Amino acid sequence: MDLRWGRALADRRNVLRRRAQALVETALVIPFLLAMTFGVVGIGRITQTQMAVSAVAREAARAGALAYTADQAQQQGEQRGYDVGAGYKLSRPPLVVHVDNGNFQRCGTVTAHVQYVVDLHNLPLLSWASPTLKSDHTEPVDGYRSDPKLQNQSCSP
Repeated sequence: MDLRWGRALADRRNVLRRRAQALVETALVIPFLLAMTFGVVGIGRITQTQMAVSAVAREAARAGALAYTADQAQQQGEQRGYDVGAGYKLSRPPLVVHVDNGNFQRCGTVTAHVQYVVDLHNLPLLSWASPTLKSDHTEPVDGYRSDPKLQNQSCSP
């Protein structure tokens, strides 16, 4: 009878040790899993924002290239960039859109420069990071946009 009690007591101790070991392993793994989860969420947010910044630059440059004058190119391009940014939920203070109309001429180009600071302050472990994303896009000005008298002449490459 004493042998059964001894064996039962040893089995109970083994069960308690296994439970304690599982608790320690869980305590060691959970911080790693949380860090990985927040990292994946942060990378996803940065990737999504980079795609939005690229779209804003593309739309701003295209709107500028469709204008008839250099001043209109800058004004229309920047306005279109901010409108597209609002559609992607990019707030205007950290969103900066600049349209370079320096080469706005027949068969010239319009370049949009866009910059946005991603806010990661609401993600634990990543609140220290505020990456700045940038995108530039250059769009050709069609040959008929800047000089109506030259509409029938093609642009040479």
